Amino acid sequence: MGRVFLFTNSEVYTAGIMQTIYLAGGCFWCTEAVFKSIKGVSEVMPGYIGGTVANPSYEAVCEGTTGHAEAVRVVYDPNLLDIADLLEIFFATHNPTTLNKQGNDVGTQYRSALFYTTEDQATTARKAIEEAQKNFSDPIVTTVTTATEFYPAEEYHREYYFTHNTNPYCALVISPKLEKLQKEFADKIV
Repeated sequence: MGRVFLFTNSEVYTAGIMQTIYLAGGCFWCTEAVFKSIKGVSEVMPGYIGGTVANPSYEAVCEGTTGHAEAVRVVYDPNLLDIADLLEIFFATHNPTTLNKQGNDVGTQYRSALFYTTEDQATTARKAIEEAQKNFSDPIVTTVTTATEFYPAEEYHREYYFTHNTNPYCALVISPKLEKLQKEFADKIV
């Protein structure tokens, strides 16, 4: 069984079985809700990645001046969840063809991006983009880059959908994504 080591910067480093990848698919409330229910995923943490400012706040990220994307850290067991399947879900549950925009959310913090921690993830991500492109008439604009410093989001963002599912944003934006997930990926859901 693999071991997970935690370091002071809240980054998860893995050895053995568990792997970590960072996915930015617009609002992290949506992405967190999707991946929380996937078999083989042991942790989903919303936060900020890909920017230039240390310890950014939600407000600073929303201003668009830090360079960070709203993203989730996904820790998964590759023996239970193939990275290709994880990425298929990622591309099916957000619009990877809009630059710096998801629905009504606009700004670089809502960009579609994938931050990998292994070369296998990078290779698989590029193949997943080619495969997903078949489902979109516009070009996929998702960036694929090596993971940088990840900063967990403030406590009130964590498990947001599960504690606020009657919120209009959750009901109108996140619930349809989860319905699509249930319809298209029922065999991958816990």
